[in-house]
This record gives sequence, structure tokens and C-alpha cells, in this order.
Amino acid sequence: MSAPTPQAFPATEALIRPLEEGDLTAADRIFRLAFGTFLGLPDPTRFHAGAEFVRNRWLAYPDAAFVAVRNSEVVGSIFAANWGSMGFFGPLTVRPDLWDQGIAKRLLAPVVETFDRWGTRHAGLFTFAHSIKHVGLYQKFGFWPRFLTAIMSKPVAPSSKPAPSTFSQLSREQQADAIKACRELTDAVYEGLDLSPEILAVEKQKLGDTVLVWDDGKLAALAICHCGPGTEAGPDTCYIKFGAVRPKDQAVGNFASLLCACESLAAQRKLSKLVAGVNTSRDRAYRKMLAFGFRTQFQGVTMHRASDAGYDRSSLYVIDDWR
Repeated sequence: MSAPTPQAFPATEALIRPLEEGDLTAADRIFRLAFGTFLGLPDPTRFHAGAEFVRNRWLAYPDAAFVAVRNSEVVGSIFAANWGSMGFFGPLTVRPDLWDQGIAKRLLAPVVETFDRWGTRHAGLFTFAHSIKHVGLYQKFGFWPRFLTAIMSKPVAPSSKPAPSTFSQLSREQQADAIKACRELTDAVYEGLDLSPEILAVEKQKLGDTVLVWDDGKLAALAICHCGPGTEAGPDTCYIKFGAVRPKDQAVGNFASLLCACESLAAQRKLSKLVAGVNTSRDRAYRKMLAFGFRTQFQGVTMHRASDAGYDRSSLYVIDDWR
């Protein structure tokens, strides 16, 4: 199906249209300025310096990125991700001098339409738990706050262990088989959950690697990792964007193996910090990460459409955050 039709407004208002490559510089600048201003940074434009969100997310999902244009200038943007039966949006940013003028609402409309076009069963977002304004905005679109998500980090310990099994090591034929195995694993976590776009984006854009943990020839766990500058990790950091363990009796041990493998990847890449997010409704995974040495840097709240819990269940060992 075609992308949503651009929305026209009076000349003094904003035009919402799909993001184009020529918009990336402006969208990136606004992304950093908006978050840096909200967080009170001395130089707001230095927010997440060295990390890259805007370009990489547009490359991964070009049909799910939109900008607000006012007087021929890009003044805001929004991005959505398609994980099969699950989807999330973010970041949503608007130029600070135009806050509270309804532009964010207009940017949200085509994303909700995109979820419907994709047939997304479970949709959500991550936002500031303390911001009544943000929570109130998303509630107007049917998203409701549930549990906190902790964004955690730990120093990378030197490792003498063998390098982990990764997606990039595989031949083309083996990669095709691995993608099928990853889909089968995530489908066991939540029906229709599919992280193959993220795995392929990391491989194509050279953002890092996907760690694979095998048990008797069967995929037991996976973790999609961004590594270093120019990725969502940023300098000197390995960021686990998504990780999951096959739900079964050995899940606890396989989760420990996955965390060790991710740390080994970070050590192999000579990175000093490992970062990962976990929803606290998955309390077993959260506690295991604390025991592994992770500590919370900051936390936010996930908001879910129709308050659907999705795969936020205590028994599941899943790492993610929807920033």
C-alpha cells in the first residue's frame, strides 16, 4: 500500500509529509536541540553527540518517517519501526520555539495510520515518566502508560572468552537460515514478532552485529547490538537494541550466556560500556541484569495502545527499549 497522503494546513501552520533524504540534516539538528533543551543541557545541540538516530532509522524504515514543514523549513520529525506484529514510534521532536502549537499531534496522525496500514497488533512508545505533557499527548491517541523501562549500563570487563557467534560471520546462505531461526524464536516470545528488519539494518549499515547463542544446534537467544560512533550506541559503547531468549526451562542460563556474549562482543570491539534497556514488568530479566552488574542510568515509561501488555511478562527474558 502507498504511504499516507500528506496533510495540508493553512499557510501559517505545518505541512506533514514523508521525510526525504534532503531533510536529514535539519531533522537531526532538531532532534538534538529538542531533547537537549528539554533535559536542560548547557549546549542542547550536543545531545547524544557521536550517536546517530535520525539517518539510521530513516534508512531502516523509509516509509515510516515524517516531517513537519512550516514556511518551507523542517520544524519537526517522527519515526516508526516495524517489528512484525509489534511496532513503536520515536523519536518525535519539534523545534523548541514551536512547542505547544499542535505540531506534535499532526506528526502523530500519519504514524498511527502507518501502524494500521502495517496491521500492527501491538504498538507502543517510550517517554519521560515525569512529563505530564508527554503522557497526556499520547493518551489522546490511545496509548496508555504501563511499566517503567530502565536504561541500564555496565563497564565492559576484559574478556578471555572466545569471540561470540555473530550474524556477520555467516555465509549468505547461513544468514538466510539464521533469519528464519530468529523469526521462529521471536514468534515464540510474541506471535508475529519479527526483528529481521533490525538485524538486516545493522548488517547493511555496518552498525554493529547480531549475537547468536546456540544450544544443541538450535538458536537459544539473540541480541542486536549497535557498536560505537555513528550508531545508536555512540562513542565507546555497545548498545543492545533488542535481545531475546527462547522461552523454555533453560531460559535463565541462556539469558546469562547472552549477556556474556554481548559483553564479549563489546570487549572484542574495544568498547568500554555496555548499555541495554529492560521493561521492569519482565522482573526476572531485570533482576538478572542487576546481578550481572548493570545499573540504571535513567528510566522512562512505556505506553501501549489499548494498554495491551504485549510481551511484557515476568516469565520472558527480553531486552529492549522503544526510544
